Amino acid sequence: MARFDRYFLQQLMWLFGFFALVLVSVYWINRAVVLFDQILADGQSAGVFVTLTLYTLPNVIRMVLPIAAFVAAVYVTNRLTTESELVVAQATGMSAWRMARPVVAFGLIASLLMALLVHFLVPMSRTQLADRTEEIEANVAARMLSEGQFLNPARGITFYIREITREGELVDVFLSDSRSDTTRTDYLAARAYLVQQESGPKLVMVDGSAQTYDLADRRLLVTAFENFTYDVGALMRSGGRDKRDVREYDTLTLFAPDAAALAATGADRADFLYEGHLRIAQPFNPLVAALIGFSALMVGGFSRFGVWRQIGLAVFLIIILQAVENQTADMARHDASAWPLVYLPTVLGAAAILFMLWVSGRPALLRRVNRPEADA
Repeated sequence: MARFDRYFLQQLMWLFGFFALVLVSVYWINRAVVLFDQILADGQSAGVFVTLTLYTLPNVIRMVLPIAAFVAAVYVTNRLTTESELVVAQATGMSAWRMARPVVAFGLIASLLMALLVHFLVPMSRTQLADRTEEIEANVAARMLSEGQFLNPARGITFYIREITREGELVDVFLSDSRSDTTRTDYLAARAYLVQQESGPKLVMVDGSAQTYDLADRRLLVTAFENFTYDVGALMRSGGRDKRDVREYDTLTLFAPDAAALAATGADRADFLYEGHLRIAQPFNPLVAALIGFSALMVGGFSRFGVWRQIGLAVFLIIILQAVENQTADMARHDASAWPLVYLPTVLGAAAILFMLWVSGRPALLRRVNRPEADA
């Protein structure tokens, strides 16, 4: 590459790394705060918290890469314009198409990182995060096995075991469920057993009674039972792994989902096709974002008053493309034949880039458009 290309690319990469680090930190800390509250509520260790936040990192990076590429392109192009470096380059005969070459190289590098994330790292991290969360939820039952202590495994739940035998039998069990606004139920059992099932852990109580107190009528209903099964899994915050997320599957499976995948997710073929085509289109987002930032600032040429109008145009175009992406996403999810709409934002972005670069190479056209304003 020419010296100008290397210099431009170096500036873009430095600023891209800086903005990506800042944005990832902001998003990641925001996500970590939510996870931290959940982990503390479940009584997990700091190691579990670090593991879960690391699993969320690939998806956070995926979200901020296009934004970081756009901001880096706008910032570097604006700085080179205000410092007249691009003006000097244009004076040597370099066109906007020629000066876009390092931006294209920068966008391709960011797109390769994006492709690595969306096709491999993000699906793997989603699967690992879901599996790890399921393990943590399964440990809720284990944390309930503490004899001689009143425990609160969930809001409105109080649990007590007088003794746990070597055989795993729970002796003299007390369970109070006050999650309802109208009633409170206390379970007393001479013996109980914790049983693991596919739907989650169950507490089987033997020889006991259920005392339900109606808070409105102030009446107590006592029901004796020989055995009673209480769903401990209902104490968990999430529903477990009853269904897999479509985004956990590899790209090939998304384009040809089998019956097992459809049953495991509860989704239809349109959801799979949408996610598969989205993974093809998403790697182009950093490239399109960077070129929009560059080409918008090239429209209008050098001005003593800066390029704030061009920056506003670039931001406006990004917002429009995001709105189009949100609209087409809803349509593609509901209709399997509407998958070409997933690529519409990329096509529109490329068209806008080509048009702005074409306009920037015709300053006479811009002067003709601005002359009526000047005469006025």
